[in-house]
Amino acid sequence: MKRIAILGGGSWGTALAIVLSRTHKPHEISLWVRDAALAESIRRDRENVPYLPGHKLPESVHVTHDAAASLENAGVVIGAIPAAHARSVYRRVLPQIVQGTPLVSATKGLEPDTHARMSEVISQVSQVVSPEFLPRVAVLSGPSFALEAAAGQPTAVVVASRDLTLVNELQEEFAAPNFRLYTNDDVLGVELAGAMKNVMAIAAGVCQGIGLGSNPLAALITRGLAEMTRLAVALGARQETLSGLAGLGDLVLTCTGSLSRNRHVGIELGKGRSLAEILEGMKMVAEGVGTARALLALAREAGIELPITEQVAAILHEGRSPRDAIRSIMERPLKRE
Repeated sequence: MKRIAILGGGSWGTALAIVLSRTHKPHEISLWVRDAALAESIRRDRENVPYLPGHKLPESVHVTHDAAASLENAGVVIGAIPAAHARSVYRRVLPQIVQGTPLVSATKGLEPDTHARMSEVISQVSQVVSPEFLPRVAVLSGPSFALEAAAGQPTAVVVASRDLTLVNELQEEFAAPNFRLYTNDDVLGVELAGAMKNVMAIAAGVCQGIGLGSNPLAALITRGLAEMTRLAVALGARQETLSGLAGLGDLVLTCTGSLSRNRHVGIELGKGRSLAEILEGMKMVAEGVGTARALLALAREAGIELPITEQVAAILHEGRSPRDAIRSIMERPLKRE
């Protein structure tokens, strides 16, 4: 029986612990929770009330605050950590991971300060920890609200790695009733799509918050996908990745689904609330808030225009009026599609 260690006791890490307890292959699952009090609460009540209420963890899932204990004899390690904290967690745990152990990032975002993708963060940290340590890295992404996945609703995701043997192994290991995985070798495209769709979801929420209807939302999703594709392809990703589950699939989900944290931020901004006030009232991280500026930095380096992302960043960090931002997008010079 292979042991799967999941790093991160938020909604997605907890949901993955539940989902992977249902896999066709039996697994021993360990969930590492950074907050000691939360870890004890989950261990006692078998429920992560702050992040995933109403969904019980099976007794077979071991919950711990001890990172070393969670990683002991792990055959697969999954990182479900907010992008801003991923580097510090990987610095802590990589020395305890055995060479050759698959390390799967389930984080959808870029590191705010460095603009690095999570697979890049893992590679950079591993070189610092030990130049000889070469982790087998994969990324897990796609349209997947934690609450729905935990409830057993049909969910299709993507597991990507340049190591084709690894993605085939993970596809077999993670497959469960109502949890279907597709493989991909375009790690760059999958990670960028997962980060960019969060920014578009904030824009979609802004549209709803200021009272706009279905026409502008359809236009936003379509042009948002074009913007995502433009940057991803310029950086070396494949166009078809952006039209798949990690791109279009996740974009539609986060721009229209009521469970989207990033969309929620946009709705509240559209209603006139300040970003600080919104974030203060949220337990979970909206990755798009920290990703918008990072994407603009990447776009500048590549010479790519991101008009929607620019306006989202202006709303988030420069106090721009949501209505003025929408107007700026609509009044851009006319062009071919």
